[in-house]
Amino acid sequence: MLKKILLIFCLIIGALLLFPVLVHDKCDGKTHISFASWGSESEIKILKPILKDFENINPDIKVDFMHIPQNYFQKLHLLYASNTAPDVIFINNLYLPVYANAGVLSDLSEYDLEYDKFYKTSLASMGWKGGIYAIPRDISNLLIFYNKDLFKKYHIPYPNTGWTYNDFVKTAQKLTKSGESFGMSFDEGPLYFLSYLVMYGEWTSEDTLNYFKKDILSKPKINEALNTYANLRYKYHCAPLKQDLGSMTNGQMFLLGKLGMYFSGRWMVPKLREDAKFDWDVIEFPTLTGKEKSSVLTDSSGWALSKSSKHKPEAVKLIKYLSSKSVSEEFTKSGLIVPARLDVAYSKVFNDGKKPLNSKAFLNTAQNSRPTPVTVNYNEILDDLKQKTEYIFNK
Repeated sequence: MLKKILLIFCLIIGALLLFPVLVHDKCDGKTHISFASWGSESEIKILKPILKDFENINPDIKVDFMHIPQNYFQKLHLLYASNTAPDVIFINNLYLPVYANAGVLSDLSEYDLEYDKFYKTSLASMGWKGGIYAIPRDISNLLIFYNKDLFKKYHIPYPNTGWTYNDFVKTAQKLTKSGESFGMSFDEGPLYFLSYLVMYGEWTSEDTLNYFKKDILSKPKINEALNTYANLRYKYHCAPLKQDLGSMTNGQMFLLGKLGMYFSGRWMVPKLREDAKFDWDVIEFPTLTGKEKSSVLTDSSGWALSKSSKHKPEAVKLIKYLSSKSVSEEFTKSGLIVPARLDVAYSKVFNDGKKPLNSKAFLNTAQNSRPTPVTVNYNEILDDLKQKTEYIFNK
């Protein structure tokens, strides 16, 4: 109880510290709009010049930027509860239903925001009950990163698009060398093991809607999928146990050359470009038979408009600018994102000849996957899933 009280107190203090940013200074004769986002230091370095350019193009508008690097959604909840919500917020599809369902976001489908320029899956992930509540900046999906030097060292052919799960397991086993390397990463978070459920044709909207009404994990195929993942540790011995990881993350093990394959997202690319001492590339996650479209889900993040905004025309201008081709290109150049805009995804800005050379694998996955079936209580579902699957992954 004391911990909860302290957490609430800290969040309230955090919100109060943010409050001055929301007090619009009208003395400069400009219309002030507030904009909130999370983001790493490198991401904010990209964003701030973009906001400055927007102000230069629109000299009558001033953007009051609120950078909230930690406890972002908790602080956002408090801002909405206290009627001090930002005009524009950066949001992901996992939390979007919470805000859309609460009626605090504006439906953007009434505005001309070049919807035909985006992946349909990304727009779908930003939708709720027939409306569009955010314009996507990026698509987030998981692929297999692989150490080409280890493949060469052990005389293993590189994986190809259309490979099956059996191909994948055999490859992981060949890459596993006692005391040297494991074939495949193993992360116990739902973000990673949900792909195994999808591979078995599970984790649908019906599963998430009925999660707390039915014993979803008792479904035979879901149970089989979870054990298929656990088998990488306990049957095939090609993925590290908790004690093998120690204090390291899977990403750190991969960078040290101790993992042949690593299941992760585009966000890992800048780090690998900078620090990897080996040759590497990416390939789509396998499917059960090699004939299915995709075995992963697609998430997105994007720009949303608060219904309470007193400056909607100016706020929509900002959203339109942030979702434009030129801004999407700026975010894409860093290697950080898979752009949600088709005209950037299939341009030389994304396919720039830098590692990974098989960047089209991200686009193939985006084209063939489906949005994560989120609900208002989806984060509670993920927490429950993590608790209930821990024993399966740590027998």
